[in-house]
Amino acid sequence: MIRVMITDDHLIVREGLRLILETADDLEVVGEAVDGVECLRLVPELNPDVILMDLQMPRMDGITAIGHLRSEHPQIAIVILTTYNEDDLMIRGLQAGARGYLLKDSSRENLLDAIHAAVKGETLLKPEILARVLAPQTAPKPAASAPADSMLTEREREVLQSAARGERNKEIAYKLGIHRTYGQSPFGKYLSKVWGGFKSCGSGCGGAEEVVGGVGNLMGKNRALA
Repeated sequence: MIRVMITDDHLIVREGLRLILETADDLEVVGEAVDGVECLRLVPELNPDVILMDLQMPRMDGITAIGHLRSEHPQIAIVILTTYNEDDLMIRGLQAGARGYLLKDSSRENLLDAIHAAVKGETLLKPEILARVLAPQTAPKPAASAPADSMLTEREREVLQSAARGERNKEIAYKLGIHRTYGQSPFGKYLSKVWGGFKSCGSGCGGAEEVVGGVGNLMGKNRALA
């Protein structure tokens, strides 16, 4: 049974989510919190496997709470569930350690899929969201750019473009002739490389090469290709 905690400052949202989650046989809602402060206080007691996290809340916002949770309770998977359809918030939330970013108008199926993926250590995003996060940014490049070894080759960009089109890792590996054993594959190396580039550069980078680093785990950084 997957233990789920809901963190949202709106009662009607928490009650609605509870009703949806209770229709799944393998999910159990173990508790609710109205903001990040209460979430951090209740986590040791509730011991959730997954937290559904709103972003804008009183006292402590979702992104700040995610940072604390990743530091203090790294075993807990976090899925952002918000009304904010903004690229900057997506990148910041995923960079902070969330394993999914859903809008509150998402379907029941998308919500359940995101929860199951998060528990497995995977990140599940709708293709249109992934495409937006991977798209080139219009903001000017900061003076300090990412290290040279974080820049992507044409082949690495092809991997990311395939992911942005919604192709799964297995399909990408087959099409590009990449070895299927993930731990030894060029695909795994590519993800590690872009992820390292993002941590050096951050969400303010101007080109797609740097921006994609912030979503190194969006394509299932720990997912086997078998």
